[in-house]
Amino acid sequence: MPVTLSAVATTSRTLVLPLDATLALGPRAAALDAAAGGAITRALAAARFTAAEGVCLDLFALPGVEAARVVVLGLGAPGAGALAAARAGAALARHLEVAGESAATLVFDGTDAAQLAALVHGVRLGNYRFGLTAQGESPFALSLTLATDLEPGAALSRMEAVAEGVCFARDLVNYPASHLNPDSFADFLAPLAAAGIAIEVLDAEALARMGMNAVLAVGAGSARAPKVIVLRYRPAGSPAAPIALVGKGICFDAGGLAIKSGPQMFDMRADMSGAAAVAGTMLALARQGSREHVVGVLGIAENLLSGSSYKPGDIVTTFAGKTVEVYDTDCEGRMVLADILALAARSEPRVIVDLATLTYSVMQGLGHVFAGLFATDDELAEALLRAGETVGERFWRLPLDPAYAEALRSPVADLRQHAEDLHDGDAPHAAAFLHAFTGGFPWAHLDIAGKELAAKEMPLARRGGTGFGVRLLEEWIAGLAPAEG
Repeated sequence: MPVTLSAVATTSRTLVLPLDATLALGPRAAALDAAAGGAITRALAAARFTAAEGVCLDLFALPGVEAARVVVLGLGAPGAGALAAARAGAALARHLEVAGESAATLVFDGTDAAQLAALVHGVRLGNYRFGLTAQGESPFALSLTLATDLEPGAALSRMEAVAEGVCFARDLVNYPASHLNPDSFADFLAPLAAAGIAIEVLDAEALARMGMNAVLAVGAGSARAPKVIVLRYRPAGSPAAPIALVGKGICFDAGGLAIKSGPQMFDMRADMSGAAAVAGTMLALARQGSREHVVGVLGIAENLLSGSSYKPGDIVTTFAGKTVEVYDTDCEGRMVLADILALAARSEPRVIVDLATLTYSVMQGLGHVFAGLFATDDELAEALLRAGETVGERFWRLPLDPAYAEALRSPVADLRQHAEDLHDGDAPHAAAFLHAFTGGFPWAHLDIAGKELAAKEMPLARRGGTGFGVRLLEEWIAGLAPAEG
């Protein structure tokens, strides 16, 4: 979505006037109202417009105003913050799309560059569309001109980079397994390479040499061999110890021999949304020129069933050397994460954060409002929770307690794959399992099951892939104190 700056507010067919609940007109908006003989002020009163967040009021053919349409956009309460502005921007994008307006000028009289950047960010997220139609129809493309005295500069550049990362992650999630799979996944990462991120693809032969048998076991039932993809972003002068981001990338999850039902399978293209969030976050960081050193590790596989599928009762020796007794082949995410968490720990990171659509348990326990967070470190947990509240990707901290690890004891291996009763607190048992592979580094596990797809329009997401996790991780990393190089 192209965005340009202009000092002129009256040369566009469509003008947008953002107002908060005070309904106070800034200099440009007041000049337009004066040119229209007070028509804008009268229309606001007649419509009983309260400037509720995201509400749009259309005014047409105002006298003395060249624009054919003036849209008054509600920002909500004064000082409502960047998240409210982003949601209002997304609502504006949907409003303009329904109206068929592909270009608009945003007349911004405010003094807060962060609020303006958030508005544009929301417009970008609300303008997102994905489709693979035979007619080659392109998504609705909106161009935006900013009429303002501000120089949003760094704030706008950052929000544009974050939007690019979110939209990239959404694309990855939306592609079906016919297009995005272990054979092709790396091909979709070209934007990361263009942004200066190094990409290393470890194929099945390399994984076998390394002893990454948990990843290989999960992918054994597919004709497409699994991969592990390592992403490295290290700008000059960045810290020696990286932040490690780890993402589950199951391109399709049929459950393996413990096969899912048909309805359960339909959305399983999105079981790679943890990997998508890691890739989108790293793209957002690189595009804005972040000074952080970040390593991303993606475990890419398909969990299918065939004569070569791994089986309940198998004992798998993981990359970390620990043996795991398999109980349910549909608990494949923790198997893949076991190997790639251990690989991430080899980089001796400052911190490890993994994201995975891991358990139905977390969805049943927290519903649609929160995703689940487990952490070894209180400061890390609090920082992630704050970042989530700031951007609207909300988490609730769940227990990482030794009692759950006790339930993972196996008589024949170092670990059971899950507790004896799969439905008895599976999310904390899964977190306890993963903890065994983190090498003692500060670690947080984000169980984002249920957040990867939107079944309907949401305040900042369209139907389909949400890109959940990108905005949270970028906000958290942006708020970290600079580490020594």
